[in-house]
Amino acid sequence: MKTLMVQGTTSDAGKSTLVAGLCRVFARKHRKVAPFKPQNMALNSAVTPCGGEIGRAQALQAVAAKVPLDTDFNPILLKPNSDTGAQVIIHGKAISNMEATKYHDYKKVAMQAVLQSHTRLMTSFDMIMVEGAGSPAEINLRENDIANMGFATEVHCPVIIIADIDKGGVFAHLVGTLMLLSEQEQALVKGFVINRFRGDLSLLQSGLDWLEARTGKPVLGVLPYLHALNLDAEDAVAMDNVVEDKQLTIAVLLFPHISNHTDFDALRLHPNVDLRYIRHTQQIGNVDLIILPGSKNVISDLAFLQSETWSQEIKRHLRYGGKVLGVCGGLQMLGESISDPLGIESSVTEIKGLGLAQFKTVLTADKVLTQVSGKCHLDDEKVSISGYEIHCGYSTGPAMCQPFLSFTDHPNGYEHDGFISDDNLMAGTYLHGLFDSACAAQSILGWASNGQLQNTMFDLNTHREAQLERLADVCEQYLDIPKITAITYGQ
Repeated sequence: MKTLMVQGTTSDAGKSTLVAGLCRVFARKHRKVAPFKPQNMALNSAVTPCGGEIGRAQALQAVAAKVPLDTDFNPILLKPNSDTGAQVIIHGKAISNMEATKYHDYKKVAMQAVLQSHTRLMTSFDMIMVEGAGSPAEINLRENDIANMGFATEVHCPVIIIADIDKGGVFAHLVGTLMLLSEQEQALVKGFVINRFRGDLSLLQSGLDWLEARTGKPVLGVLPYLHALNLDAEDAVAMDNVVEDKQLTIAVLLFPHISNHTDFDALRLHPNVDLRYIRHTQQIGNVDLIILPGSKNVISDLAFLQSETWSQEIKRHLRYGGKVLGVCGGLQMLGESISDPLGIESSVTEIKGLGLAQFKTVLTADKVLTQVSGKCHLDDEKVSISGYEIHCGYSTGPAMCQPFLSFTDHPNGYEHDGFISDDNLMAGTYLHGLFDSACAAQSILGWASNGQLQNTMFDLNTHREAQLERLADVCEQYLDIPKITAITYGQ
């Protein structure tokens, strides 16, 4: 066995981060490591080179492992589009929308896709670092489980359980989780990791000794609380934003079904940008740029936007010379209408858009999934820009005659994307990840600030790499890596 699974006592216990850290630790030891998450539920996703879709956490873990993105890293991806339903993506491709009860019955089929991916990875990699989902002790979800112990027992892989001590109750979480597992599942658990510890470790030692004596399982390490560790967030929107020298204020509208909010991580971390996520009932206020982000249910989120005061505030903002940027679903909202005749995202077949640009959008069954590059038209230099597309449908109309970018080589043969308004106050694009490269971000921020934001390059990729190296250093210092290695290989 060369597969190790990390499960957590709760959501946000640190599973994604621990797997990323271990991927980088073993990559530095020249092991060919694959990240793996059998089933993921998230609205933040990434596009693989082959045009498939996987969870953002597995994309980050692949970067940590220094391997190209692959749909086998996340064979089942669920993208919620309502409180009870989700789009089901298998091996990178959307197959249908399902209600939760229907998907529960479908899990037996989904497990076969999971096992196929795991088998392929076993033949190509030295090690597989698996991330569970939520908690393995959710009693109501145990039947036909494929995300946690259901997978671990199927392939008979060892499991490490991680718990977050910062929230309190860490010993109850660990012991309680273990006790709610079957004897067969308990036997697969080979140790614990405690995450986000602050203070003097000697004060925790008596608790660690008790835990090991009570459970018969070793504590494989206590990870410290890593302040200002900024890595791609898969679910929760990272709201913190410390500005050293504010030169530009940006508001991102927080839709109920916001997707790929990691588009704005580079802005949140930029030392000269004050990024604000505007929640329900909050006013946008006085800002330089308003961003309408992506959405997994664009018609529902457009109706939500129109029910707020946001639509009036956006129009007022434009009248006073402010800038507006729409990304993917946000782009679609800026037009005259959005039609969904096939019910791709909603039972509503058509809705009026904000009417701020002359184009209409029709949602179609074919989903565009591709990595792209091109030249951005926001300034005379036409800087290089790259990213990825994840969207259904197409937008057409006179506004598109002045595009946001021209493609260098689009797999579907498209030449242009998005629009820039005649007055240069508004732009829209289907491109995700548009702020990740330093030059493209500087060009867009220069446009947003009317040229006031100069010489403030921030490269998210360089920052991410530094954070992964920091995480790996901490893992090597505080975890028993030799023992974890032995556990992974069944020794």
